[in-house]
Amino acid sequence: MTILDKIVAEKKETLKEYPEVVERASDRQPIPFKARVEAGDTLGIISEIKRASPSKGDINTGFTPADQALLYVEGGTNAISVLTESDFFKGSMTDLADVRGVVDVPILNKDFIIDERQIVDAYNHGADIILLIVTILDDETLARFHNTARDLGMEVIVEVHDEEEMKRALKLDPEIIGINNRDLKTFLVDLDNTVKLIDKYYDEAILFIAESGMETRADAQKMAGGKARCLLVGETLMRAKHPVEVIGELKVGI
Repeated sequence: MTILDKIVAEKKETLKEYPEVVERASDRQPIPFKARVEAGDTLGIISEIKRASPSKGDINTGFTPADQALLYVEGGTNAISVLTESDFFKGSMTDLADVRGVVDVPILNKDFIIDERQIVDAYNHGADIILLIVTILDDETLARFHNTARDLGMEVIVEVHDEEEMKRALKLDPEIIGINNRDLKTFLVDLDNTVKLIDKYYDEAILFIAESGMETRADAQKMAGGKARCLLVGETLMRAKHPVEVIGELKVGI
């Protein structure tokens, strides 16, 4: 059983505690994300809030999500990702709601979504964007979840890791694709992954996001040179003494 298999298995257990139906709690209009990134003249940044990961253990547990989010906004982040998976990443939906309470930038609910109730729950806690991971969903479920989120006015990052997953993602006619440089089955990282996949499947109508492994300005320049338009950065910012400065270093011109 891979790490990803274990995460999904635990998520299924967690979902047993959910109410049978999660109702939409308001008519809140999600904050636009893609248009904001595309309007800029630098690489977009999604700054992530996470305490731990299966591959690295504890990353940073001595912080307040709201305070960290405010630092990210000070640095000029385009959006904030809040990792809400509890068993392996030590996050929660409370973290998401706390961040929503202090920032007015788009918020991504980063989790392992395998049930439509999670999408509505993300909306209710203030998320503007969700992540759908192609490798853990079949095509019918992926399309249904994508439609559910869009019906709520949310944007969707469709996450892929390899060519097969990219082909499946493109069937959705997606507006945003995230390319994970980390193989979620082995947790190994290859920064060339984003460059190679965009080179083969580039479409100017799609916002391509490079996910995982970016630490330096040179890494950001490599992703920008490969036509990624945005980075999702977590561990680097969570370990940084001065995340405001790191965001500035990563926002390279395009």
